[in-house]
Amino acid sequence: MDPKEQRKKHFRRLLTYIKPYRLAFIVAVVGMVGYAGVDTFFFYHIETLIDDGLGASNPKILLYGAIFVPLVFILRGIFNFVSSYFLSYVGFQVVTNMRQELFEHLMRVPVSYHDNMSTGDLISKITYDTQQLAEATSRALLTMVREGAFVIGLLGLMMYHSWQLSLVFLLIGPVVGKVVAVVSRKFRHVSGNIQTAMGNVTTTAEQMINGHQVVVMFEGQKREAKRFAEINQVTRRQNLKLVNIRTISTSIIQLIASLSLSMVLVIASFPSMLEGLTPGAFTTLLTAMIMLLRPLKQLTNVNADFQRGLAAAASVFEVLDQKREVDTGKRSVERARGELNFKNVTFGYVAGDEPALKDINFHVPAGKSVALVGRSGSGKSTISSLLTRFYDYETGSIELDGYDIREYSLKSLRRQFAVVSQNVMLFNDTIANNIAYGARGKVTPEAIAKAAQLAYVDEFTDNLPKGLETMVGENGVMLSGGQRQRIAIARALLRDAPVLILDEATSALDTESERHIQKALENLQQDRTSLVIAHRLSTIENADEILVLDHGCIIERGSHAELLEKKGSYAQLYQMQFGGSV
Repeated sequence: MDPKEQRKKHFRRLLTYIKPYRLAFIVAVVGMVGYAGVDTFFFYHIETLIDDGLGASNPKILLYGAIFVPLVFILRGIFNFVSSYFLSYVGFQVVTNMRQELFEHLMRVPVSYHDNMSTGDLISKITYDTQQLAEATSRALLTMVREGAFVIGLLGLMMYHSWQLSLVFLLIGPVVGKVVAVVSRKFRHVSGNIQTAMGNVTTTAEQMINGHQVVVMFEGQKREAKRFAEINQVTRRQNLKLVNIRTISTSIIQLIASLSLSMVLVIASFPSMLEGLTPGAFTTLLTAMIMLLRPLKQLTNVNADFQRGLAAAASVFEVLDQKREVDTGKRSVERARGELNFKNVTFGYVAGDEPALKDINFHVPAGKSVALVGRSGSGKSTISSLLTRFYDYETGSIELDGYDIREYSLKSLRRQFAVVSQNVMLFNDTIANNIAYGARGKVTPEAIAKAAQLAYVDEFTDNLPKGLETMVGENGVMLSGGQRQRIAIARALLRDAPVLILDEATSALDTESERHIQKALENLQQDRTSLVIAHRLSTIENADEILVLDHGCIIERGSHAELLEKKGSYAQLYQMQFGGSV
């Protein structure tokens, strides 16, 4: 699409966010026009004060003027308050709604989109870009309407007193328009660079904060400081470039206006012109011309704000235009039996690269367990990601209870799974709320306590002053790895789903805790289908079937005893972990 058409499209789209608050916006516009009208009205009466007051030595006019001036400024203040308040109200509503929409949309885009995007860049769009959009456009609209109305009022006043002299100022309009058009392109380009730079600042800062211990441990302070300084300097240069463009364009426009003013004074010096102007009229005309310089400067600067707002809008709309997860499934079940079937499934993360899974076939009857073992990168976790439709496979089919999982709605499908991953995600909330996260309906404290007991969370919470009401800190920073994993297991226990996905569920636990939780998981796995991904082979010895994966292919399958008898890859892995001959 043509860039000009793209900008128009973004502007029209922005107006849809203002539409619900059009009444408040109209009141703001009335306030802005009223503000400009009061200023014009004040200048209009300068002629009366000079000619009828001072010129005719009429003290009554001057006394009326003494009363008139404060009233004018009171009215001016009222209009200023109305315009500023209601425009700010609309601006804050727009940024709040857009930020909320952006936040909710990011939860509904495919996982693959988040894989390819920097977290810091997305955070910058939610925080910085939306704020820039609201501030820039609000400030731009305020200046555009208020100063635009003031310019029209001043030009009308000038035409009223002397249309011949006013024509000189009208002739500079096209020249000013050309200057504005040239700098607009620069504003848009630099504003886009600033938004990219701010995204990089957020990303770099986020990486340092999240990896603070790694940075300190490996003496990376200087490296990180240098990296941040480079990005910070880019941001500074881009902001400085924006200021330079704004300052130069304003100076050029004011120079053009001052030359016009000089020309007006030259023309006014002709005797024929002087005869037709009273001192009051000439003073009013000259004052109006001088006062035009300020709104012309403001209207030039507003272009920078407006272009920055449009650049921010383009950045936000780019995310909002990302397609959501494909959810065409209509099938909905309250609770599935849990039978799983993989038929000739092939999947690759990136088109053209070697597939992560190649022609995968296996069947898990309801209530049975299957374990996936293999080296890192063999495709074990990919299988669990396909089951929950974080990614969509290319060929073959995956069935739940005999129906392709794509026939289920995403909400209904994911309700059938409880996942315990090796990377536990905890929210900055209480332990109890983290356990209850994702549970269906209202959860009682007794149910939370029961799940905590089964997962042996109570072993460490009983020693905490607030027990289950203890705050865990950001991503459970206040807890050990084993404690975080126990909370994740308790969360899965409380969810009570028919299918369990255990991805290294006991990897961060000490031997004693592992025994306790293994017993709890065995109880939980009864009458439930389990997909267990494990490096520790001791945790999967009782699985109904074990699949050995390598480079995305199933190279062995069978029970623990059967695979040891084959003396193949599984037997080699077992020997490496436990030593001795098999």
